[in-house]
Amino acid sequence: MADRPYLYYELTNSICTTCHRKVEGKIVLQDDRVYMHKRCPRHGFEKVLISTDVEYYKRSRLTLKPGQLPLKFNTPIRYGCPYDCGLCPDHEQHSCLTLVEITDACNLSCPICYAESGPHRQTHRSLEQVEFMLDCVVRNEREPDIVQISGGEPTIHPQFFEILDAARRRPIKHLMVNTNGIRIAQEPEFAKRLKDYLPGFELYLQFDSLEEAPLRELRGADLRRIRLQALEQLNKHNISTTLVVTVKKGSNDGELGRIIDFALQQPCVRGVTFQPIQAAGRLENFDAARDRLTLAEVRQNILAQSDLFSPEDIIPVPCHPDALAMGYAIKLGGRTVPLTSMIDPKVLLQGEGNTIVYERDPKLRDHVFKLFSTSHSPESAMTSLKQLLCCLPMVKVPDAMTYDKVFRVLIIQFMDAQNFDVRSVKKSCIHIVHPDGRIIPFDTFNLFYRDDKEKLLEKIKEELEPVTV
Repeated sequence: MADRPYLYYELTNSICTTCHRKVEGKIVLQDDRVYMHKRCPRHGFEKVLISTDVEYYKRSRLTLKPGQLPLKFNTPIRYGCPYDCGLCPDHEQHSCLTLVEITDACNLSCPICYAESGPHRQTHRSLEQVEFMLDCVVRNEREPDIVQISGGEPTIHPQFFEILDAARRRPIKHLMVNTNGIRIAQEPEFAKRLKDYLPGFELYLQFDSLEEAPLRELRGADLRRIRLQALEQLNKHNISTTLVVTVKKGSNDGELGRIIDFALQQPCVRGVTFQPIQAAGRLENFDAARDRLTLAEVRQNILAQSDLFSPEDIIPVPCHPDALAMGYAIKLGGRTVPLTSMIDPKVLLQGEGNTIVYERDPKLRDHVFKLFSTSHSPESAMTSLKQLLCCLPMVKVPDAMTYDKVFRVLIIQFMDAQNFDVRSVKKSCIHIVHPDGRIIPFDTFNLFYRDDKEKLLEKIKEELEPVTV
């Protein structure tokens, strides 16, 4: 009898790419790759590439810690994941990072915009509405780890600075602004004013390529000069910045190492975040089978193109290891020294409390302290060690190791209808505030809850039997 051409590994639930109804997802290993097999009664069989690295995929299964609960759940369990988002009591993780979208308008019309923003959309959230959304984050988190002001392009909101002031009045530990950088580049006084929100403030700057062709393909314009002008202003005021690279296969995936090298030359840049395209929103000339990149492929490209990190330096993040990989480094005397591989994995998995906030974890705090200090005690020199090896951007170590010495590389893979995995999405810790106050995972928000997409969701629910809890 013939063997199957793959090794059956595990079972999960997914959704049909066409109709978004729930189906079983069979995870199989074949030719050192991980695939999902799923079959919809209406639309047939699908085979989806999940990972190009079987061993890394298995490692992510071993990098798990208990999730941390939010203070409040906002929706009941009625139809099962992913149809009850809000957060419901069946979700396994609180909000490590919460996006508050303050406008649908944008000064670009990017061909890959998941929010379908652009100059044709002129709807801004009112200040009162934004304050309500911020209060919803505080309601769930008490002291949110990180809130990202997003859009559209948030800097064009007519009350942008009033919104930042409103966020500052709330107990948010770290405030970020997601921006394409155009206004920062063109208005020096605008950039200077951002400095007033330091410390605990960071720019999440769109930076997809150093070349013209990929920028035109991904953003519809050659933005190289704009990016350099924005960084000139941010360097001038030393405003902490993360470069955010949306990665598309065959477009900009060959310059990830160059972007890391460029980032290391910018005093204000604390790291680079790489995000493979999520098949959601406005996607022009995107074919998932041809253009999709997995987290493992991005990691493999970074390791092949950059001398900074070894394989043990870019590891799964315990709060959501399927979707997040992180490498940390410290800038010391003109050199950049990888940090991640120096930390015993047991310290990460056996630490106290949440995997995201480590200031109450004496084992990890003392371990890192010993790496970088021989003259002070942890109690005197280490004020706090927060958000190490995670999706959050703030680390404090001994006095000499200030935040501007930190450099991190983060890979974030958001799921879409093709690679959707219910088992994984329950661990999602990157969420969006719905205008009505629900807190929704980023992955499911773009599939089911953005704009008029809930109309499709309501049709699906009509066919389901509510769960009795």
